[in-house]
Amino acid sequence: VVLISVGTILPSITARFVIDEITAGSLATLLPFGILVGSIVFGPVVDRYGYKNMLIICSLLVLIGIEGIAYAKEFYVLQAAIFLIGFGGGVLNGGTNSLVADISDEGKGAKLSLLGVFFGIGALGMPALLGALSNYYEYDSILAGVGLFVLLPILYFLFIKFPEAKQPQGLPIKKGIGLIKESSLLLLGLILFFESGLEGIVNNWTTTYLINDLKTKPDNALFALSYFVIGMTVTRLLLGGLLRKLSSYKVLYVSIIIAFGGAIILSIASTYAIAVTGLVLLGIGFAASFPVVLGYVGDIYKQLSGTAFSIALVIALTGNMILNYTTGVIAQTFGIKYFTSVLFLSLILMTVVLFFTLKNISEKTKI
Repeated sequence: VVLISVGTILPSITARFVIDEITAGSLATLLPFGILVGSIVFGPVVDRYGYKNMLIICSLLVLIGIEGIAYAKEFYVLQAAIFLIGFGGGVLNGGTNSLVADISDEGKGAKLSLLGVFFGIGALGMPALLGALSNYYEYDSILAGVGLFVLLPILYFLFIKFPEAKQPQGLPIKKGIGLIKESSLLLLGLILFFESGLEGIVNNWTTTYLINDLKTKPDNALFALSYFVIGMTVTRLLLGGLLRKLSSYKVLYVSIIIAFGGAIILSIASTYAIAVTGLVLLGIGFAASFPVVLGYVGDIYKQLSGTAFSIALVIALTGNMILNYTTGVIAQTFGIKYFTSVLFLSLILMTVVLFFTLKNISEKTKI
């Protein structure tokens, strides 16, 4: 919900504050910036102080941010609210993934896949909720109601027991900084660099591609993107069982092959139905990378797992920003139809990095 909230309501915000596209774009960048800052912060904090207080505080920040967007009268309040949503969401995303890895002695990838299912439900639920209720209520009222639901996880966090902090005596700064030089962590992060970039490209550019290249109606183009999310969400649900029976590295290679198939179908699609088929395959192909790779990170860096997750997720977010920017340059220079070329190149590079990464980590963890 957090990661898709601003994009979903941006048209309404633009009309409410009477802002131009450049200003609206600057608002949209506050969300990923907040997520990036949150992703940097959460790791060292959970290693030093544990999860409970951090998750409670950042859930409150998300609640304040959502209510802030709903009721903001001044533009600077709106900006602050969007940043708070990004920051809190970045911490919650990284923190919950790290927590699941910490409490799972075995099958980290499978359990992280199940966690990812809820990410997909939230991504689908927010636009669906706004669409279903927008004929009856103003968007700010709907958003304010959604914000109140954040109280539920806060209450849950208050009454459950969390793992103890790994470094209660103080974070070993030298070891934490040393992780940046760890080849295994950097290679795992590089896989997520391309994976996050690929997901970002599909989320941000597919609708433009369908509208301009296949002459799809805007409403249908947006709906097509839902199939991508559904494909990913359902696959992660299935991976919760499959990763207990199959080797993770085999799942990753098969996933990349499926993603290649989806990219090929999308690039040659002549009809809406064929394009949707490609998007579903892309969703299926992208589903395994984050849970499996983060599972490897959790296995190898158990004593500083929070900091290691921070580094990996910051690399991933950097890939999202760089590859999205690259796609924008290519689309402007050569045309949107070439956006699939970025998909192919990224998948090829990701496959090469995966091969060398698995060789690098094979003696450190079960692949």
